[in-house]
Amino acid sequence: MSDRYCVIGNPIAHSKSPDIHAAFAAQAGQVLTYECCLAPLDGFADTVRALIAQGYKGANVTVPFKLDAAASATSLTERARAAGAVNTLSFVDGGIVGDNTDGAGLVNDITRNAGVPVAGKRVLLLGAGGAARGVILPLLEQGPAELVIANRTRATADALVAEFGSPLLRACGFGDIAEPFDIVINATSASLAGDLPPIPAETFCQETLALDMMYGKQPTVFMQFASRHGAQVRDGLGMLVEQAAEAFTVWRGVRPETPAVLEQLRTSL
Repeated sequence: MSDRYCVIGNPIAHSKSPDIHAAFAAQAGQVLTYECCLAPLDGFADTVRALIAQGYKGANVTVPFKLDAAASATSLTERARAAGAVNTLSFVDGGIVGDNTDGAGLVNDITRNAGVPVAGKRVLLLGAGGAARGVILPLLEQGPAELVIANRTRATADALVAEFGSPLLRACGFGDIAEPFDIVINATSASLAGDLPPIPAETFCQETLALDMMYGKQPTVFMQFASRHGAQVRDGLGMLVEQAAEAFTVWRGVRPETPAVLEQLRTSL
């Protein structure tokens, strides 16, 4: 039998992860199966136990179970501890290793696919929730000149800065932004509702890369706003593919090539 993996979520039928991992496996000559797994909202731990009993080797985790996954893990990687959430589980030696590949996926998309280094750059992270928290450590590891966390509620951003305790980090409110940044990352949920974080046009310039963690067939409102003010724009599809590639590497010890898979996924939107 081939090794079995899945992505756990609720809802989950829309997930593109099975297509992504099937493409990675074919490319890398790896024999495995990867499916969607719908877990009851109150039954994540039972679902994981059932997968282990059935011989699964690992699982990705998506909304709304990333905190449940962290609680279910018997050990956490450093980046999972920093994120406070888990999106990749490995079932090894009777234990459950929890990892978080979201930040690595974001960094790889920026540096490899967009060709923009993070090192030495001024980076603005919009939002101070779970999506933002998950990418802070991998961004800091790239050595930016500074990483500024902007949030509607300044106190929430301040608390996040204090928790990480890095001299490269500082916090501000959306209304405090007064100059352009090299890289601007929208980690808020505003794009889900077709809204724009209340940031000024001065956030962007022609040298800015503006990336929205959300993606869709059309550019998000955030991307449209950033583009109008001179920025290069990018959505979250590359991050999705790159975090999957990081999980595949964790499980299989082989790093897949992502450009063709990203292009294939883009045309299917």
